[in-house]
Amino acid sequence: MNSYPDIIRDGLWRNNVGLVQLLGLCPLLAVSGTFINGLGLGLATLLTLVASNVTVSLIRSLVRPEVRIPVFVLVIASIVTIIELSMSAFFHELYKVLGIFIPLIVTNCSIIGRAEAFASKNTVGRAFTDGFSMGLGFTLVLVALGSLREIIGHGTLFAQAHLMFGEAARSMTLVFVEDYSGFLLAILPPGAFIGLGLLIAVKNSIDKRRQGKAAEKIATAEAVQAT
Repeated sequence: MNSYPDIIRDGLWRNNVGLVQLLGLCPLLAVSGTFINGLGLGLATLLTLVASNVTVSLIRSLVRPEVRIPVFVLVIASIVTIIELSMSAFFHELYKVLGIFIPLIVTNCSIIGRAEAFASKNTVGRAFTDGFSMGLGFTLVLVALGSLREIIGHGTLFAQAHLMFGEAARSMTLVFVEDYSGFLLAILPPGAFIGLGLLIAVKNSIDKRRQGKAAEKIATAEAVQAT
C-alpha cells in the first residue's frame, strides 16, 4: 500500500487527473477561460472528490459488490447536488457562469474512478488524502490553464474575482496591457487544447530531466563502487 506522501505525490504530479490520466477534459477545457472560472470549478470538484471518497470508504463494508457502482454514483450525485445548491445560494453569479458544468461533475470519470479504485478499498484517512490530493491536482491544472488563457486572451488576471470573493475583490484584477484588443484563439476551444498540450509538455519535460538526473546519480554511484 502506498504511503501518505506517495498518495499526495500521485494526486499532485505523478498521476495528475488532468495531465496524466487526462480525465474530466470536457469541463477542464470548456470552463478554464479565466482564473476565477477555473478556481470555482476546481474547488467544486475537489469538494466532491473528498466528500465522495470519505463517504464511499465509510460504507464500503455495507455495500454489496453487485450494486457498488450504482451506490457510488448515487453518493456522488447527492454530493454534487448539495454543492450545486450551495453555489447557487452563495455564489449565484459564478454559478450562472459555470452553468451546466457544475451538475456534470457527476459524470467526471476521475471521481467515480477514485471511488471504485481507491476509496472502496482503503481507510477513511487514506481515502480523504487521495481525494484531496487528486482534487487539488485537478484544481491546479484548471487554475494554471485558466490563468494562461486569461493573460494571453484578455491581457488580465483575476478578472471577475468579485464573483467568488465579493465586491471588495474587484480591485484584485491585474491588467498587463492597457487597451489590449485580445487574442481570440486563446479564448476559443482550440486555445484550451493548445494550452493543455503546453502544460503536458512542460510536465513531461520536467519528468524527463528528473529521470536523467536520477540515472546519472545511479551511474556515478555504480562507477564509485566499481573503483
